[in-house]
Amino acid sequence: MTLNDRLFWISKEEEIKKADTTDVYFDYAVKTLNFKHKNPRVVMEVYARKIPFNGNWAIVNGIYDVAKLLENLPVSVKSMREGEIFLVNSNSAVYEPVMQIEGNYLDFARYENAILGFLSASSGIATAAARIRLAAGDKMLFSFGTRRTHPALAPCIERAAYIGGFDKVSNVLGAKLLGQKPVGTMPHSLIQCFGNQNEAWKAFDEAMPDEIPRIILTDTYFDEKVESLMALDLFGNKLYGVRLDTISSRRGNFRKIIEEVRWELNARGAKSVKIFVSGGLDENSVRDLADIVDGFGVGTSVSNAPSIDFSQKIVEIISDDKSVYVAKRGDISGRKQVYRNWDKFEDIVTLAKNNAPEGYQPLLTDLIKNGKIVREFEEESKIRERVLNDIKKVKNNEMKLKWEI
Repeated sequence: MTLNDRLFWISKEEEIKKADTTDVYFDYAVKTLNFKHKNPRVVMEVYARKIPFNGNWAIVNGIYDVAKLLENLPVSVKSMREGEIFLVNSNSAVYEPVMQIEGNYLDFARYENAILGFLSASSGIATAAARIRLAAGDKMLFSFGTRRTHPALAPCIERAAYIGGFDKVSNVLGAKLLGQKPVGTMPHSLIQCFGNQNEAWKAFDEAMPDEIPRIILTDTYFDEKVESLMALDLFGNKLYGVRLDTISSRRGNFRKIIEEVRWELNARGAKSVKIFVSGGLDENSVRDLADIVDGFGVGTSVSNAPSIDFSQKIVEIISDDKSVYVAKRGDISGRKQVYRNWDKFEDIVTLAKNNAPEGYQPLLTDLIKNGKIVREFEEESKIRERVLNDIKKVKNNEMKLKWEI
């Protein structure tokens, strides 16, 4: 079968905007409600009761995409900020909504798939990136993972990884949309095309402009230590770093391999030559190697990070300007607000109509009013800066989630 209206099995932006990517049971619901001339005004909340990571915190991401999705629809939306930390407690019925949507149900019912998809995927990636950022300390982190997922998602993945704390991204389009230059070294295939490490490295040096750091891949044919010393002999003081991309079946004890390389470089007066590692890295391996490695290229564990399992449920029905609290079995009713005290490192969930506890700030603020986006979006670098500051607090404290009603 040949596709008639596109090259690839991907959604077009206009199809997402028209809610064509919905699940059919929302179409059934819309048809049924229209048949009975019912279109109640509702408040829906988006929330997660658990996360696929250790601990009780995650980072919400994808707010921008949801805003653009719902823009010009007759709805009003409150949400946390892009990159905000939110908390979960799987042992409690109480949750922190990351977003609230108010409107006539038929006006946005078919958008639930896209809303949850935007938030679930991006939040999982940003959370994984933030956890690896904490594990890496102040060492360099590069996102290398877009080859492991659908190419249509590359910009989304790179944005989420960057917001979560990575320093740079390798994907050309992702970097372009972030207003950055992509980072990278060289593939093994380049060296194989020459059939000789030195020839490939020399050609790379001759072809690349001066601003590209000479980071040399040193594990193609020979031992990592041998090739690193070959690169040092070839480049001398021009050698910025070496990259070890050793596959797991050849690693043995990866730390010992890295230590050998570091020792031999240092012994030859090359303490300034940096060591970068890549290939199959995750939060644990980054933490284990952070003291002896200068930078990490992390791929699949971020780009294919598990999604945050967000749900979207009705919590109020508004009739004749009166709110009726409703909740399905297992949920809690009423429009809520999340208040945070950073000094106490504590969140309080309560009904939105209640006054803010003294010393606490609301996390749910206006995003859309009657179809118009009313929030000024921050540059990704500003969001990242805020995330880095916030996760340092998480590292040193245990955040508490309480509720009052």
